[in-house]
Amino acid sequence: MAKWVVVVSGEQYANERVYGAGGLTAPELAPGDEALLVAGGDEPVVFGLGRVDRDGRVQYTVRLLDSPLPAGAFGDRTRRLDDAEFVAVAKQIEPAPPAPRRTYLVSVDLPIEAASPGEAVRAFWSYVRELGPAELPAFVWPAGDELAMQAYVLGAEANQDPEEE
Repeated sequence: MAKWVVVVSGEQYANERVYGAGGLTAPELAPGDEALLVAGGDEPVVFGLGRVDRDGRVQYTVRLLDSPLPAGAFGDRTRRLDDAEFVAVAKQIEPAPPAPRRTYLVSVDLPIEAASPGEAVRAFWSYVRELGPAELPAFVWPAGDELAMQAYVLGAEANQDPEEE
């Protein structure tokens, strides 16, 4: 099993942060290979570790989507790593124990003027599709703790208070 650094574009990384789908493809990797997942760009970050499945997709073994690490020199291109390079980075990533599952409430609120409830719903879904996660904040809070509500845009916390900008 070879070790690799797989560099993805900023756009693909943003998509991972929003949807967390996994299943990144890297044609040069073989099933069983391990990958250090890096988002390229001006400030590259390590956003996970993965292993290539038999379909050629890199599946997460560790996700760092909420707390990526600086990638340093690893953010330039997809390339093979020697075991020592891979282990040096992997040692910095302490897999967190699985957090207990909680119920979160997620809301997207839009004031919509319409002639009927059905028209309002159609307009709502049109806005959601058109604006998407890059422009439309989703509000998230643990069930029963509305005061902990936080807005998220593109999978990251986003301050929505215009007085605090």
